[in-house]
Amino acid sequence: MKKVSVLGFGSWGIALACVLHKNGHKVTMWEPNEALAGMLDRERVNQRSLPGITIPSDIVITADEKQAADGDVVLVVLSSKDIPEKMPIITPHLKAGQIIINASKGLIKEPLQRITEYLETLIPGCKIACLSGPSHAEEVSRNLPTTVTAGSPCADTAKQVQDIFSNDTFRVYTSGDIIGVELGGVLKNVIALAAGVCDGLGYGDNTKAALMTRGMAEIARLGVAMGAEIYTFAGLSGIGDLIVTCTSKHSRNWRGGNLLAQGKNAEQVLAEVNMAVEGINTAPTVLALARKHRVDMPIVEEVNKVLFEGKDPKTVVLDLMQRDRKGE
Repeated sequence: MKKVSVLGFGSWGIALACVLHKNGHKVTMWEPNEALAGMLDRERVNQRSLPGITIPSDIVITADEKQAADGDVVLVVLSSKDIPEKMPIITPHLKAGQIIINASKGLIKEPLQRITEYLETLIPGCKIACLSGPSHAEEVSRNLPTTVTAGSPCADTAKQVQDIFSNDTFRVYTSGDIIGVELGGVLKNVIALAAGVCDGLGYGDNTKAALMTRGMAEIARLGVAMGAEIYTFAGLSGIGDLIVTCTSKHSRNWRGGNLLAQGKNAEQVLAEVNMAVEGINTAPTVLALARKHRVDMPIVEEVNKVLFEGKDPKTVVLDLMQRDRKGE
């Protein structure tokens, strides 16, 4: 059994903490806001993020960064925009040799990096990994069967992550392609915004199937250009995560796209969802990566125009349909 620190108190952090607790690990959850940590410790539920799910009483909830850093394993489940602000608080107390797992599906805007890249610069000598796949917190927290992938450049680290998380309802596969596993979980969020727009405008199954398929082509193009293996995107952290995020009522990114189709702007969407919508947070960064690597991502470009330039979603669909004809 391991001592595991969970950094982040959103729905996904709570769900994974419950998985770890079920597996018999000693779990500590970190919330740097002392008042909020105290409230969560008393009430044992986060009504905004994951209502109805009780945090087990023997999971320690703390605002103390030293206490939170004292684990064999540190699981990062902060939103991507919070990571540059909050991780430097705790990293001075982390040690070389600890397993650091990224479970946040976002990117670092400045500098332009994957989260695991950023974490490795903050924590030299750590054993780095990421955890990603089709996994809504609402279902994981209810022990519904779920499968994900642990990616790490070190096979032994990936195997340790697999062993730490696996149980009868949460199955973990391993992969040496940390770039592909991590990027699959990030890039699908932008495509899921487009899927929500598609449904919000009343388009049918044909339209959505085309959107998801061409979206996966964009994801794979950028992933390979950044060093990922193309077959990773045919797996759980690629097409698996894309399917669940583009089609589920639990998907905040799908819901965000649906609200965009109703004429709301990015700021209004974030206010109404009232939780992190990673597709909105990362869409500009994904586009910046595409331009850096000279990769064509027309769906991502159009989503950015809707989010930040006020483009009409109906015009976007028309423009995508009338692009130059080409081979698949």
